[in-house]
Amino acid sequence: MKKGRPVRSVIRQNVVEILHHLGQGYGYQISKIYNEVFPTVTQRSIYYHLRKGMKTKEIEVYRVEKENGNFSWGSIAEKIYYRLGKKADPKGNAQVKDFVRQWKK
Repeated sequence: MKKGRPVRSVIRQNVVEILHHLGQGYGYQISKIYNEVFPTVTQRSIYYHLRKGMKTKEIEVYRVEKENGNFSWGSIAEKIYYRLGKKADPKGNAQVKDFVRQWKK
């Protein structure tokens, strides 16, 4: 038996489903959608699975934007936008599709 976390993850698969219907999105946005559609998980868990998805080639960085504003940590926020990678295998979850369609309006 292998040690450590399994390569497949329900949370990561759900993130892939969200990106499949969203096209591209940044971590906080993905986290908010995830918690509306699926059982609640922490933002830390979503960011872990985004990084792990990059290692497994299921998710890739699309672009990085710097946004100016008055944030509690300073005047600049960096948004990393993600999209599906080469090895992503979205199943076409109808629940995610319906939510994203309503959310985009």
